[in-house]
Amino acid sequence: VQLQASGGGLVQAGGSLRLSCAASGIVFRLYDMGWYRQAPGKQRELVAAITSGSSTNYAESVKGRFTISRDNAKNTVYLQMNSLKPEDTAVYYCNAAVRQISYWGKGTLVTVKG
Repeated sequence: VQLQASGGGLVQAGGSLRLSCAASGIVFRLYDMGWYRQAPGKQRELVAAITSGSSTNYAESVKGRFTISRDNAKNTVYLQMNSLKPEDTAVYYCNAAVRQISYWGKGTLVTVKG
């Protein structure tokens, strides 16, 4: 199983980035997908999630700014991040979960300069 996250980088406050996570080795359409982030010195937290049925859930801190979506034909989940703030700076991780099974990808670093 591989979850390959990409799209991170350095952006000015107020800017946008789009993260992608391409999955392989799983039946993607059956999995709930999530984006998590971990800032230096902080615990990993859920940013956004999308179920296999495409229901979405967001952390309060990103509601109205971030959008999670999935393309089952491409086995890929996306995180569109707009109006970025310095406090969004973190390593962002992709997660795939179904029942008690959970897979993590390597993170992608997002740095927002104020």
